[in-house]
Amino acid sequence: MKFAQIILPLNLQGTFTYSVPEAITDLLLPGMRVLVPFGGKKIYTGIVSRTHDEAQDAFVPKEIISMLDESPILPQEQLEFWAWLSDYYLCNMGEIYRLAFPGSLKLESETYLKLKPNVVVDFENLDVHEMYLIQALEIRQLINLSEIEAFIPKKEIIKTINSLIDLQYIEVDEKITEKYKAKEVAYVRIKDPEAVRAQLPEILLQLKRSPKQQELFMMILQMHTENPETQIRKSHLLDDGNFAHSQLKSLVEKDLVEEYFLQVDRLESYEGETEQLEELSEEQKRARTEIQTAFEEGKNVLLHGVTSSGKTHLYLENIEETVAAGLNVLLLLPEIALTKQTAVRLEKKYGQALGFYHQKLSDFERVEVWRRIRNNEIKVLVGTRNALFLPFRNLGLIVVDEEHDTAYRPREVAPYFNARDSSLILAEFYGGRVILGSATPSVESYWLAQNDRLKLVTLNERFGKVSLPQFELIDFKEAQQSKKVSGNFSQHVLDEITENLKQKNQVMILHNRRGYANVVECETCGHVSYCSNCDVIMTYHKFSNELKCHYCGNKSSKPSKCPKCNAENLNTRGVGVEQIHEEVSRLFPDAEVDRMDVDSMRRKFAYEKLYEKIESGETDIIVGTQMISKGLDFDHIELVTIPRADHMLYVQDFRAEERAYQLITQVSGRAGRVSGEGKVLIQTYNPQHFIFQLIRENDPREIYSYLLEERKKFNYPPYTKTILIELKHRNEAKADRASQFLGSVLRKYLPPECILGPEKSPVGKINLLYQYQILIKLPRGKFYKIYKNYIKESIEEFEEITAYRSVKRFIYVDF
Repeated sequence: MKFAQIILPLNLQGTFTYSVPEAITDLLLPGMRVLVPFGGKKIYTGIVSRTHDEAQDAFVPKEIISMLDESPILPQEQLEFWAWLSDYYLCNMGEIYRLAFPGSLKLESETYLKLKPNVVVDFENLDVHEMYLIQALEIRQLINLSEIEAFIPKKEIIKTINSLIDLQYIEVDEKITEKYKAKEVAYVRIKDPEAVRAQLPEILLQLKRSPKQQELFMMILQMHTENPETQIRKSHLLDDGNFAHSQLKSLVEKDLVEEYFLQVDRLESYEGETEQLEELSEEQKRARTEIQTAFEEGKNVLLHGVTSSGKTHLYLENIEETVAAGLNVLLLLPEIALTKQTAVRLEKKYGQALGFYHQKLSDFERVEVWRRIRNNEIKVLVGTRNALFLPFRNLGLIVVDEEHDTAYRPREVAPYFNARDSSLILAEFYGGRVILGSATPSVESYWLAQNDRLKLVTLNERFGKVSLPQFELIDFKEAQQSKKVSGNFSQHVLDEITENLKQKNQVMILHNRRGYANVVECETCGHVSYCSNCDVIMTYHKFSNELKCHYCGNKSSKPSKCPKCNAENLNTRGVGVEQIHEEVSRLFPDAEVDRMDVDSMRRKFAYEKLYEKIESGETDIIVGTQMISKGLDFDHIELVTIPRADHMLYVQDFRAEERAYQLITQVSGRAGRVSGEGKVLIQTYNPQHFIFQLIRENDPREIYSYLLEERKKFNYPPYTKTILIELKHRNEAKADRASQFLGSVLRKYLPPECILGPEKSPVGKINLLYQYQILIKLPRGKFYKIYKNYIKESIEEFEEITAYRSVKRFIYVDF
């Protein structure tokens, strides 16, 4: 007898064994979807991870219901990738399955009722509701619970169903419904062109009493005559409002016109002319040769190029080379906002062979991309980190742009994994290569390049030998003392902005804090509004006049008076990007000031519209959070200013200095990309801080040397591997006890110096769950795997305690 190991879309450990029916024994292959029963009468879509002949003595496996695919939907490389992710990041395969697959490809059952076969119903013993249900089931073989509400009161439904089940008249069934539906578009055409031409005078006479129908008919006939091959879209005929649906319907009923439907992709592809790439500079040619040499030696590449050095141009050259060799390419971007400019370049080169995959697509759109990748119709795919899970046939190159970006490893999405590191492993399974690109590589990647695990390729000058921007540190404390300050800006910064605007240039202002103010405080009693779900103060958003929690999304209107003492003198503390935007708009009333942050970019195409405004020169000043620092390439931005640079450094995170350097350097790269006369003004209370001094000197080797020395001193990555375990529960005492117990189990297996905590998390409560955490630092090398196995054993021991099964556990490897 043959058995199969099935991955289910549930957060449960391992795979599940099912027996394979004889009818499909020779057809079933790893990577196929199958329907399987699980937990009573529930049915799930599982993925076959492997088939085998190992008999099961401990239990009798259930049988697979049916196959959903004629061939594997998931290639073997992806199955191996899933297994690696599960093992390395200590997560379950079901979690990966849920994240990797579009929802429409994960079928689940819906409860239906049906009559038992050959049942004889005695209607005399039934009440009125039972009789209605039996009669409905005689007409329709299957009825789901929501449909029963149409003829039986809600409170009587369960009683009626249970009564009929007890009488052995009906049974519960689980029916699977395929969620994905192909998009169809309506077209119209002349039904019988030859007959219409022969009888045209009679037809026009027939339509004489309906002039609008006659006009519509003549329009369709003219379009058909001029170009018989062109398909006439129904919506194009009716969109301008000249004709109504009823007029077209009448023509259809008279057999003059017919309506038909064609399946179309939900995602429009570029169909314009494709164009060639421009010539590489000498510096870029050298870098390209180094990349080719590294690939020949079997090494992946870290491309460290200063901002505006033409990294994207190098990506395109390598993409073209890979596609010419008949292989596919995946270009990873940290955020969908960055695809706009990259897309324009790639569309003109690859047209319909280019695809996109990101969180803004609808579920059905994702299915269409999935199927086009599986059919090898897409040669180059641009996507965010979920694109790693697409069923590539022959992946030859992965490019990870802005590889340092934290969007590649968000803690909010389960399972936790780092897309940058995972791309290196995925490429290995496909036998492909990886380019990690950034103007400010992560310390870990830079360390790997130093230790010859990656090949470091540098671009030290901007494309076209354009000069790098100049950095200027402004002592804000000194400016305040000499009264040369207006709000959050020194007079020197305001003068520079004014001068730039006079020269018709654009200005960028970075303030990486959402909202208007950090807190709304009562001047009388000091009361501040805390989130009812989290242990954080609500941020004030003036634009929507709301207090918002940035952790759980909780909202409330801004109070007009203090909820505690009823005083009306409420004041705001702290500065958010909305306040900077308001202040700049007031200081420069004649300038067009736009804001770019998560809150202002929520509406569909908001980013594209602002992008076009900036590109056309309609926007004079762009105020924004870190969104404005990423990959934007505009010709007329000459000045970048950071009014409050200090708050980037004072964060409870060992990567705070690294992130400050990356953010400042990235946003500075937007200035002077064409003229070479860009300027960056950094306002700080502490201009002597080592990081600010190093940024001003603009020597990356010095900066990385300093950051690595700091990490080594305190045993942080890349010199150690870190694993963070977070425990959450509604009861604080229980979360505390569980963390203390897990800490004691870990100390039984691991050296005590490896374990920090347990401690209450920096934010002690989020979404009504109290949080405690344990940080584990492990040495690199041969002991890492041994210690990691000990951690697995500790977690298994922890999960055996019944009292702690309600405690939620989250593991972040290399967090």
